[in-house]
Amino acid sequence: MSKHVLIALLLTLALLSACSSQEKGKIQGADAAPDALPTLAASYSVNGVDPRGTDYGGNLQVRPGAAPGTYALQWIITGSIQEGFGQVQGNQLLVHWRTVDDIGLDVTGLTTYTITTEGELYGPRTVDGVPGAGEERAFPNPSD
Repeated sequence: MSKHVLIALLLTLALLSACSSQEKGKIQGADAAPDALPTLAASYSVNGVDPRGTDYGGNLQVRPGAAPGTYALQWIITGSIQEGFGQVQGNQLLVHWRTVDDIGLDVTGLTTYTITTEGELYGPRTVDGVPGAGEERAFPNPSD
């Protein structure tokens, strides 16, 4: 194989890799209809930006709650462990959350996720006492 063909092949692979990484972290599904919501109880990869502009990422576990349409959530994200309780309204999951780590801070807030046809979650995330809102996206992890 000539040196020029090899370089062209490597550049093509690099370009394809860059294109696929741009799609990573991007919501793919349309907003779900309230009467056709996908299953939410799952493990998710999560990324976002807080109201102060700090990027974060991690994992989110969503489990069914005690009543229909309710869920228990737990995030393990950059620098924090958080738990929350959510309730479905229409095609949204409205969540009250709080930190549960041992750093001595009692941080609370709200997240309003829109649910997509692909089971993705996205929406604004607020921190009580901090002006503005951040944005969070959660993507279901493939089943093992």
